[in-house]
Amino acid sequence: MSLSPNPHLLSVAPMMDWTDRHFRYLVRQVSRGVLLYTEMVTDRAVLHGNRPRLLGFDPLEHPVALQLGGCDPALLAQAARVGEEWGYDEVNLNLGCPSERVQGGGFGACLMKEPDLVAECLAAMREAVGVPVTAKHRLGVDELEDYGYLARWVEKLAGVGVEVFIVHARKAWLKGLSPKENREIPELRYGWVYRLKQDFPHLRFVLNGGVRTLDEAAAHLAHVDGVMLGRAVYDDPFVLEHADARFYGLERQPARLEVARAMIRYTEAQVEQGVPLWAVARHLLNLFKNQRRGKLWRRLLSERANRAGATPEVLWEALEHIAAPELEAAAG
Repeated sequence: MSLSPNPHLLSVAPMMDWTDRHFRYLVRQVSRGVLLYTEMVTDRAVLHGNRPRLLGFDPLEHPVALQLGGCDPALLAQAARVGEEWGYDEVNLNLGCPSERVQGGGFGACLMKEPDLVAECLAAMREAVGVPVTAKHRLGVDELEDYGYLARWVEKLAGVGVEVFIVHARKAWLKGLSPKENREIPELRYGWVYRLKQDFPHLRFVLNGGVRTLDEAAAHLAHVDGVMLGRAVYDDPFVLEHADARFYGLERQPARLEVARAMIRYTEAQVEQGVPLWAVARHLLNLFKNQRRGKLWRRLLSERANRAGATPEVLWEALEHIAAPELEAAAG
């Protein structure tokens, strides 16, 4: 078996309440190459919810993948088909979220205890669509913290045709820890992900968890096929500033002022379509992270952009306050 060219070299993780279409559009201003993921959307929401709101995205976001949550093979197959019809480049199954709400629905990380059901779900999804179907999971769950179990899990899913495994390099705790705590505890085991690649060289493994910089990503890429960054990108989208030149051979050097102007123009178009200003502006708070006057930018947006009746002019005014000559020189 030979894999297609690797779109998973660098990606931005699906993050609930964060990686909506507006944030993805922002990330795409910084990097043209990285693979983007939606927030997790349940199969039932896809089938019965407001599809334009849940699934709509700008063509500029490509490559972009839809992450689904669910545990019913038939429903997941239908939802995957809808995702393909909406133009997504990949459909991913969430097998790693430990939240109580997700557990209550019988999906997410708790499915790591049911490999046969997961294999059935993924097989049905693959049968339904022509785009790649991938799995995002943990090293284990609760008492199931054993490399042998993890290897058998991968083997089971590979048996139904899954070729790409996005592995959050720590196990999930379903009880006793909040999802936030489970992002830090227990310890990361990057070596287990490296070992998976050694044991299954014909499959593609993407490492996720705790990666904060492109230097760290490059170090992991000596052992695995791809690296997925998460909160580091939300904390400062410009952590990807050199991604295109370094990983994709693209001669781009985005500037923060240039990106800010593009995002304000995007916000104007969104507001004209009825989108609340804050729905976009909240994602721009960290655009000038660790830059001179960056705290002023964040404060101005926090205080003014979420007021009733606020318009994109608030963003232009904030930009005027922080656009020091040295920033203008860097942008131009």
